[in-house]
Amino acid sequence: VQLQASGGGLVQAGGSLTLSCVASRRTFSSYAMGWFRQAPGKERECVAAISKTGGSTKYADSVKGRFTISRDNSRNTVYLQMNSLKPEDTAVYYCARTTSVIVVITSTLHDYDYWGQGTQVTVSS
Repeated sequence: VQLQASGGGLVQAGGSLTLSCVASRRTFSSYAMGWFRQAPGKERECVAAISKTGGSTKYADSVKGRFTISRDNSRNTVYLQMNSLKPEDTAVYYCARTTSVIVVITSTLHDYDYWGQGTQVTVSS
């Protein structure tokens, strides 16, 4: 499975970006997905996760109300809409696929085994 993330860039505080992640396999719809981020010197953290149908989502407290995760299984794509961006949102963002079709939704790093290449998001103050 290959995951191709895109949509990062440089934006001013208060601005918006939408990240996309396209999966190479048609089995995309069988797996829950997640978006993670990693800032320099910090651990990778889950910012949002979504169930295989999109019916369930979960968010890190730091992004609740500002970020929205969604998916389009017909396009093998998961999205992360990011609004009201803050300088502390600056990081490399990764999409990831869970390890098993039985995983409903999770924000645990080790429950994911396939990762996209990462896309840089930089928020200037």
